[in-house]
Amino acid sequence: MSTVTATRATLSLLLTLTLLLTVGGCGKTVERIDTDETRDLSGRWNDTDSRLVAEEMVADALARPWLANHRQETGERPTVIVGEVRNLSHEHINTRTFINDLQRELINSGRVEFVASAEQRESIREERADQDLHASPDTRKAMGEELGADYMLLGSINTIIDREGREQVRFYQVDLEMISLADNRKVWMGQKKIKKYIEGAALRP
Repeated sequence: MSTVTATRATLSLLLTLTLLLTVGGCGKTVERIDTDETRDLSGRWNDTDSRLVAEEMVADALARPWLANHRQETGERPTVIVGEVRNLSHEHINTRTFINDLQRELINSGRVEFVASAEQRESIREERADQDLHASPDTRKAMGEELGADYMLLGSINTIIDREGREQVRFYQVDLEMISLADNRKVWMGQKKIKKYIEGAALRP
């Protein structure tokens, strides 16, 4: 093979590769969508499930007798904290996002007081300790003045998966409980179920 022929063959190969890369790169598009829009691509737990379940379950909790009973007994709004939500499902679920959704709904309801999480309280206490050393007396925030929670919200997320060939039904069950920190009484229990039918070739647990 002559040098000219080899050069032409090399150029032809490079051109072919360039065209293939260009065509492959054109196959991807990105579209911005509204954060409240529902697009369930995989059938797994997603941001829409998290938001809607939090909204429905908090609304149910705040409509139950424990809230009115607390206000009647104390004359004040109850103080609530969200504890652990365990992921007992077959898939990875970002429970922190779900906990944040629950916290937002509780706080924005205006019907309960809300206190910081254990991790946040540690950071705040470090700041108070620093103020004891460096802040002026009239702006310093004293230790031992924290608002204690009356109730803790705890929960879990479970799944059942039924699969046959290219078809799958995914069942989610979210259980939440409101527990009195004074005496461990369960003052409210809520449950939300979601069922999704999925059909496709690339089904995974």
